[in-house]
Amino acid sequence: MPLQDEYVLNLASKGTRIDSRKPDEFRKITIEKNPIPKAEGSARVKIGDTEILAGVKIDVGQPFPDKLDEGVLMVGAEFSPLASPLFELGPPRENAIELARVIDRGIRESQTIDTKKLCIKEGEKVWMVHVDIHILNHAGNLIDAAALASITALTNARMPQYTKDKVDYEKKTDKSLPLRFKPVAVTFAKINGNIFMDPVLEEENVMAARLTVTTKEDGNICAIQKGGSTPLTLDEINKSIEQSIKKGKELRKLI
Repeated sequence: MPLQDEYVLNLASKGTRIDSRKPDEFRKITIEKNPIPKAEGSARVKIGDTEILAGVKIDVGQPFPDKLDEGVLMVGAEFSPLASPLFELGPPRENAIELARVIDRGIRESQTIDTKKLCIKEGEKVWMVHVDIHILNHAGNLIDAAALASITALTNARMPQYTKDKVDYEKKTDKSLPLRFKPVAVTFAKINGNIFMDPVLEEENVMAARLTVTTKEDGNICAIQKGGSTPLTLDEINKSIEQSIKKGKELRKLI
């Protein structure tokens, strides 16, 4: 085992961290809203040295056969080798697919977007909302940074002009997406028997388990994602949920 991993594990056994944060403390968070003028909405989020860019594209397409009167949400993630030596070129791999699914689930299960209001003509045309996540720098906890960037981009997005069955992407309207909630994800890592919020990459490299809890403004849980083979106790899960609700309220103020 590398010496750094041993060092992180030794610190974790004492309830301390490599960057001296408290177990329930986030790194510094900064948010830049709409850094991409051409996108309908966008956000750049930094949590410590982890940096993510999310963009929202809104176009018109056909509804799904089982939801003829509802718009469509699609979330994708791109892991560029420039962001981390851990990433490789090629089609989306397991980590990119998992990240996109976790973000998608938080938005979809919370019913953040009133998809029925995105219907233009039932069974024929609906608005389609695409959220594209780009990893600019990987320093740990991609999920929380991506979730925060995605909901910020959606909140600040503006609909393009649509006339005579044609979308004019050069002209944005003042109309925002029909959003009802702002889901926020908070991730925890279990290391040497202790639970730490917002793990850095060095902590993720040695964590035995990961738990992401996504909540809404009312404190209700809209998504939970467990990673790793080590089980979590009921007490650890309940404590993580309580902390995620509390921290979610703080993070939501930044959106």
